[in-house]
Amino acid sequence: MKIVDFIFDFASPNTYLVHKIFPEIEKRTDSKLNYIPCLLGGIFKQTNNQAPMNAFADVLGKNAYENLELVRFIEEHKIITFKKNPYFPVNTLILMRGAIVAQNEGNLKNYIEAGFHHMWESPKNMGDPDIYLQAMSNSGFDGLDLLEKMQSKEVKEKLISNTNKAVKKGTFGMPTFFVGDQIFYGKERLAQIEKILSD
Repeated sequence: MKIVDFIFDFASPNTYLVHKIFPEIEKRTDSKLNYIPCLLGGIFKQTNNQAPMNAFADVLGKNAYENLELVRFIEEHKIITFKKNPYFPVNTLILMRGAIVAQNEGNLKNYIEAGFHHMWESPKNMGDPDIYLQAMSNSGFDGLDLLEKMQSKEVKEKLISNTNKAVKKGTFGMPTFFVGDQIFYGKERLAQIEKILSD
């Protein structure tokens, strides 16, 4: 089975969209997406990057076109669950530290489903600790336990380490994928990734 490292943060709507459709690629190519929790804000800071909505704010028509492509992608792949988060951009530090906790406890898969649900299907301000606690508790987690465990030095350092390693490999935004040493950026690269996985 071929492994695709997936640099992800719940903050990115495009990362959510990849999460929704990659299972079909996994089936067709006998591959597996390996989710690596990283902090998008940390990646932006280290690479002098910023969100497209800010980076292209002064480029006439650019963000409007990006929104059009988002709609086209959603329609092409029949993704009916996506909703824009009215609190976007959301500070996802809590969510991502919680992902490290869940990973340490062998429950990252369920945590990812819950995190994306509360960000892009039933959107909330998941940067608010009280809202996070309630949302994750409603999804079957012990929200208070997550909040307590994510304060550990080990958890904080693991998220920082993941983020630093991703930047050193060439990551500057999300979604980013690595197939071996090859880097791919953006949901538009999925066809390229599938071709490599199928060879």
